[in-house]
Amino acid sequence: MEHTFNGSNLRLARSCHGYALNDVADAVGKSRQFINRLEMGRDEPTLELAGELARFLEVMPGFFYESAGMLLGEESYHFRKNATTKVSSKQAALAKGELFRRFVAFIDGKLDLPLTTFPAFEVTTPEDIERAAEKSRIALGLGFGPIVNMIRVAENAGAVVTTFHSVSSQVDALSISSKRPIIVTNNNKGSSARIRFDIAHEIGHFIMHEGRLTGDRVSEGEANRFAGAFLMPRSTFAKEFNAVRHNRFDWAAMKELKVRWKVSKAAILYRARQLDLITEAQYKNGIVMGLYRRGERTSEKDDSLVPTEYPELIHNALSVLRNHLGYSIEDVAAAVHMRRKMLMHFLPDLPELDASTDIIDAQQSVICLDTYRSRRSH
Repeated sequence: MEHTFNGSNLRLARSCHGYALNDVADAVGKSRQFINRLEMGRDEPTLELAGELARFLEVMPGFFYESAGMLLGEESYHFRKNATTKVSSKQAALAKGELFRRFVAFIDGKLDLPLTTFPAFEVTTPEDIERAAEKSRIALGLGFGPIVNMIRVAENAGAVVTTFHSVSSQVDALSISSKRPIIVTNNNKGSSARIRFDIAHEIGHFIMHEGRLTGDRVSEGEANRFAGAFLMPRSTFAKEFNAVRHNRFDWAAMKELKVRWKVSKAAILYRARQLDLITEAQYKNGIVMGLYRRGERTSEKDDSLVPTEYPELIHNALSVLRNHLGYSIEDVAAAVHMRRKMLMHFLPDLPELDASTDIIDAQQSVICLDTYRSRRSH
């Protein structure tokens, strides 16, 4: 281990937990100013203090002495938040994203994950976005009907999907345009339909906004338009939309559309307005007089009819590492200088991964995961 303390890793671990400088200082019996100096690289802790910091922040001491590697630019992080999101909530989400990226890089070095196959398109107009969504569906072999499983679409195209535990409800979603694309969802929403839209939104960033700063009104609007077009292609959705009859909404028909396309009724109304299937007045009436008055502003009464989707790639990758390379979850955590408890903050709910297994030749460091996933996908 190199004995050069990397203060940025201390800040990263602290931000991940949402701790203030005072929280860390109090935990190890030091001043806030001293912890700040450590993070700024103006001072170094003793090895004993580094151990105390590591225990409190749920990492291994070596975490503080490893290089951060190639740092991604701000344009690689697509962070979607509410207008009232606290700075600390954003920092915590981004820190977790960076630590998860390091974990994924380790997995990527051990297993042959699916190739990244997201296409790329330049867009400037709504028509450009519609065409990008249509061409993307063709490139990904989806056709133009309802998408059965959005997480599987993202994973088959090479992205790693997860959800962060204890992430603020103010954070809608996060994606990282790295060598291995990453999508993080917020399951606090409690609606599979809305999470599917979030995943399509983040895929839109991968496809349209490579190398571009996002988070502004224009880029988020483009990603929202892409998500609607990707989930509800105009050529087929328009033919099925029959929710407006004599200027009134047929909510039974809306429910049928929701279950078929696996999207929220709010998204259906928004998409219908985009395609001029309803007027602005009808759209507002449907939202305010329909959904809001029906008590469906933040969640919809029939959300349970849209099946919950679960990430598969991480489950399967960890199972391969365990069964064929002999890595327990603790071994994987240690490989990225974290404790198991810290690593579990970034992973979806996992099956038991600690059962005793046969260990194969350690020289076999790469296993094709595609074949493994094909045996488990149905």
